[in-house]
Amino acid sequence: MTVSGQGCKNRKSGFATWRAATAPRATMLVTSLVLGLATGCKPVGPDYKRPDYQAPATYKESGASAVVVPPPNPAGGGWHPTNPSDGMLRGNWWEIYQDPQLNRLEDRVAANNPSLRQALETYLAARDTVSAVRANLYPFLSGSASISRGRVSQHRPQGSGAPTSAAGDFVIGGQASWEPDFWGRVRRQVEAARENAQADAAVMAAVDLSLHAELASDYFALRGLDAQSKLLTTSVGDLENQLELTQQRFSGGVITGVDVEQARTQLETVRAALVDIGVARAQYEHAIGTIANYSLPDFSISPSPLDIPLPNVPTGVPSQLLERRPDIAAAERRAAAANAQIGVAVSAFYPNISLGGSGGFESTNPGTWLQGPSSLWSLGAQAAQLLFDAGQRRAITSEAQHNYEAQVAGYRNTVLLAFEDVEDQLSGLRILEQESGVEQRPVESAQRSFDLSNQRYKGGVTSYLEVLTAETTLIQNQRTAIDLQTRRFLSSVSLVRSLGGGWDATKLP
Repeated sequence: MTVSGQGCKNRKSGFATWRAATAPRATMLVTSLVLGLATGCKPVGPDYKRPDYQAPATYKESGASAVVVPPPNPAGGGWHPTNPSDGMLRGNWWEIYQDPQLNRLEDRVAANNPSLRQALETYLAARDTVSAVRANLYPFLSGSASISRGRVSQHRPQGSGAPTSAAGDFVIGGQASWEPDFWGRVRRQVEAARENAQADAAVMAAVDLSLHAELASDYFALRGLDAQSKLLTTSVGDLENQLELTQQRFSGGVITGVDVEQARTQLETVRAALVDIGVARAQYEHAIGTIANYSLPDFSISPSPLDIPLPNVPTGVPSQLLERRPDIAAAERRAAAANAQIGVAVSAFYPNISLGGSGGFESTNPGTWLQGPSSLWSLGAQAAQLLFDAGQRRAITSEAQHNYEAQVAGYRNTVLLAFEDVEDQLSGLRILEQESGVEQRPVESAQRSFDLSNQRYKGGVTSYLEVLTAETTLIQNQRTAIDLQTRRFLSSVSLVRSLGGGWDATKLP
């Protein structure tokens, strides 16, 4: 009996040892199995497919000489360019204007503009949201420790009245909880957060493009005013000479005082126009300094007339516009995020399964606190299924589907407006080029008319009114020619902006 009893005791001890050795392995096996099931199940809800849009083969308005259009494919699509991006704009697109002062101003925008910084921080916050949502895929662990000492009252209800001694309670433990993502709810949430973060990155790119384009437009508008200022300054000098001539002729009794006053009126009118240009120039200078984040009291741009050639702008093929415009990319990413939200809504139809466990050590004596007999643990699982919600889940799912369709419609509308924007700028460049060419003829004609009238006046053949009329017409046509050249540059910058600058969707993080 003794031997038998000892054998039984040994068997029990061996079983305990086997259980202690295999329990962690079994736990790891179960955990691995649950992890595999959780991550291996396909998330519920529809997988995202980019909304279809058939881009036109060519742009309609592409007749301006400052526009570079790639050659069309042969009939039937027999070949494609080896590298379609060769004819596209690059990152620092403003360098195509070859203006060092513009380059220096543009280079300050990325590092100093507060609006761009705001868009960057918005994107960084969205990126952190992705990390926060992704954390729900993993178990949450927590730990706790407590030390207490106390004595029970002898006079408590149902107390024995016997003396009691003080006792301590030393506890250290940990808790774990996990809701496996069997149905893909968390994965769809991560997907939605990721797409929203990419949309915010595209918005940041759109802000960056808009700021650079606005600075370039203001800069060329300022230089256009400098060209007009140069013209009017020269005209003021000519008019001062003419006023002096009329005064001399008046002193000689050749003409009346009417000619003198007409000459003085013309001179003061041009001087007033020159002052007015100074007002507009100061406003453009302030706008440029603000975008580039300069201290306005210390910032100035030296006068420089707009006399540089208009560069060529490569348009690429229309289908590339879908990848080159950040606003299109942002709209497409919002549609992808809305699609993921459908999966989140559908997951509510499936049960919630959660796993939990806790373990640690507890003892009344610090000396036995962390020993084996003081250990404690518990494991558990729970499944909950909503049985009746009066149609709430179905309504939320329908809402998510409608939101997705709204985002798809918004994406397609953004694409339509983008093509309209490009066509507007292309037509603007083409028409302004034609108008500028036509305007050169009246400028030349007005110059000849003024020269003849001035000669006739000096020879005493005609009155100063003829000279005055010819000079007014000449100045007006010269200012119109300068204005048309300025508008061509502004339209060129607008075309670059409408084409997305040097950005494309591959730069989305």
